[in-house]
Amino acid sequence: METYLRLMFLKFHYRLGYESLCREVTDSITWRRFCRIPLDGSVPHPTTLMKLTTRCGPTAIDGLNEALLAKAAQAKLLRTNRIRVDTTVVPANVAYPTDSGLLGKAVRRIGAAAKRIQAAGGATRTKIRDRSRAAGKRAHAIGAKLRLRSAAGRDDAKAAVMRVTGELAELAATAADEAQRVLANAKRALRRAQAKADELRERGIRDAAAGRRRGRLARAVNDLTHLLAATRQIVAQTRQRVAGITPDGATRRVSLHDPDARPIRKGRLGKPVEFGHKGQVVDNDDGIVLDHTVEQGNPPDAPQLAPAVKRVTKRAGRTPRTVTADRGYREAGVDKQLTDLGVTNVVIPRKGKTSQARRAEEHRKAFRRTVKWRTGSEGRISHLKRGYGWDRARIDTTTGTRI
Repeated sequence: METYLRLMFLKFHYRLGYESLCREVTDSITWRRFCRIPLDGSVPHPTTLMKLTTRCGPTAIDGLNEALLAKAAQAKLLRTNRIRVDTTVVPANVAYPTDSGLLGKAVRRIGAAAKRIQAAGGATRTKIRDRSRAAGKRAHAIGAKLRLRSAAGRDDAKAAVMRVTGELAELAATAADEAQRVLANAKRALRRAQAKADELRERGIRDAAAGRRRGRLARAVNDLTHLLAATRQIVAQTRQRVAGITPDGATRRVSLHDPDARPIRKGRLGKPVEFGHKGQVVDNDDGIVLDHTVEQGNPPDAPQLAPAVKRVTKRAGRTPRTVTADRGYREAGVDKQLTDLGVTNVVIPRKGKTSQARRAEEHRKAFRRTVKWRTGSEGRISHLKRGYGWDRARIDTTTGTRI
C-alpha cells in the first residue's frame, strides 16, 4: 500500500498517465527509491494500478481525508470562525457531445466490438455489416451543411442537419439490432465454453489457452452489452430532438463511456454549458478545504448547505460562527436550518426584489465585507482545478470522479 500511495503521488503531482508513470519509475533510480521499489524489483503494471485505484474507491480516499482533518483538528489548526461555500463543474473526460457525433462513434464502436467478439470465437457465423463508412459520410454531410454562410443557406442547412441526424439515428438503431443478434449468439458460445471448461476441470484437465480466449470473449460481450444500452439511449434522445422535443438534461446521455456525465448550465459566458459532475467546496480563512462533495448531474445548491455544515462541525468539534454562500443557495428555510445548527451569521444575498429591511441588512458594512470575502472561493476552486485535478476527471462515472 505504501508503494501504491507513493506512485499515486507521483502520478498526481506530475500529471502522468498510468503507462507513462510506470515507464518513468522504471527508468529513474530516484523515483524507485521514493516508491520503495528495489533496483532489481519490478514496477507494478499499469493495469494493476488502475484496478487498485478502482478497488479502493472513494471510501478509501474519504478515510484518508478524514484522518488528515482529524489530525489537524487535534492540533487545533482548523479555524471555523467563518466558512464559505461554492459549487463548480468538474468536467468529465469527454469531447463536446453532439447527437451526430455520438451516433457516429456508436456505429464505429459497434462494428469494432462485434469484430472483437468474432475474433475471440463467439458468433463466428453471424453476419454483421460494418456501417462506419455510411455513418462517416452522413457526419461529413452535416459538416458541409453547417459551413454555409448565407442566411437562406443557414435555414436550409438546419433542416438538412435535422434530416441527416435522423438518418444517423436510424442507421445506429439498425446497427444495434444486428449487433444484438451477435451478442445473443456470443453469450450462447460463452456458456458452452464455460460448460466445457467445467467438464475438463472435473476430469483434472486445465486448458490455459482456452481460459484466456474465454476471458477475452467475456470482456468483449460485456463491452458490447453496455455499448448497445448506451446507443439505444442516444438514439431515443436524438429522435426526440428531431421531433422538436428537448431531452431532459437530468437523464441525457452525453458520452458513450461515461454514463454519469450530464450537461450542466452554470451561466458562464465562455462556457454556457459544461459536461461532467457538480462539485461543492467548503473552505475557511486559511484556505483549508474543510469539506467537498461531487454529485451527479446538476442538483440544487441549497439542500447541500446544511449537510456540509454538519460535516464541518463534526470534524472541527465546533459549529462555524459565520456561513456565506452565493445567491444560488438562497431558498426558503436555509436560514432556519443553519440557525438550528448553531450558526450565528448567515450571509447569503437574497434573490429578486427584497424588502427595505432586507436591503438595509445587505448594505451593512459587515455583510458586504463577508460577501467580498466569499468571492475568494472562486480562486480556491481555480486552484483545485489547476493543481488538484478538478479541471477534468480522469476516471469515468461519479464514483471515479470522487476518487
